[in-house]
Amino acid sequence: MSVFIEPLILYAVLFFRFLSGPMLPPESPPEFSASAEIARLVLQTGPSLALLWYMMLRAKGLAEWGVARPGVRDLIPALVSFAAIALVGFAVAAGFHRFGASPGVPRIIVPGAVVPWAVLTLSVFAGAYLEESFFRLYLLSRLAEMGLGQGRAVFVSTAMFALCHMHLGPWGILNAAVSGAVLACVFLRTRSLHGVGFAHGLYNVLVFALGAA
Repeated sequence: MSVFIEPLILYAVLFFRFLSGPMLPPESPPEFSASAEIARLVLQTGPSLALLWYMMLRAKGLAEWGVARPGVRDLIPALVSFAAIALVGFAVAAGFHRFGASPGVPRIIVPGAVVPWAVLTLSVFAGAYLEESFFRLYLLSRLAEMGLGQGRAVFVSTAMFALCHMHLGPWGILNAAVSGAVLACVFLRTRSLHGVGFAHGLYNVLVFALGAA
C-alpha cells in the first residue's frame, strides 16, 4: 500500500505548500529580494530536496535508482533537453500571442548586479533538481513498481507536474505538460538525472531573464 500512498503524500508536502499567496498582476512585477530568496532556499527548497532524497535512499541505493555522478555522459541529454523545452516554451508563448492572450511569463524586478543573479540562479537550479528528482526519477520509478507501462507512467507524471504549475495560469500548465513529457522521455531513454536537471534549471533561468523588468 505504501507504494501508492507515499508518492501522493510527498507530492502534496513538497509542492502544494508553496502555492499559497496572491498572484501579482503582470503590470506590477515584484521586487527581487536576494535575502528572501536565500531564506526560501534554506527553509523550503533545501529541506524539501533533503527529505525526498532521504526517503529515496532509505528505500534503495543510488545504483538501484540508476543515478551516477555528473559526467560527460550527461552533456548530450542536457543539450537535447534544453533545446527541446526551450522550443516548446517559445512555441507555446507564440501560440498564446497568436490568439491575443498573454502567456503569463513570470516577471520580476532583478537588480543589475552579479550577486542577486547568482542567488536567483542557485535557487532556480535547486528547484529544478527537486522537480526532476521527484517527477522523473522517483515518481517514474514508483509508477513502474505499480505495474504501469512507460506510456501511462509518463502521462501520470506529466499530469502531476503540470498540475503543480497551475498558479502560472494556462501558459504554465500547457508549457509544463509538454516540457514534462519531453523531460520524462529523455530521462527514460538516458537515465541522466543531471542532464534533465541542468536543462530544466537553465531553462528556468532563461525564462526569468526574458521576463525581467
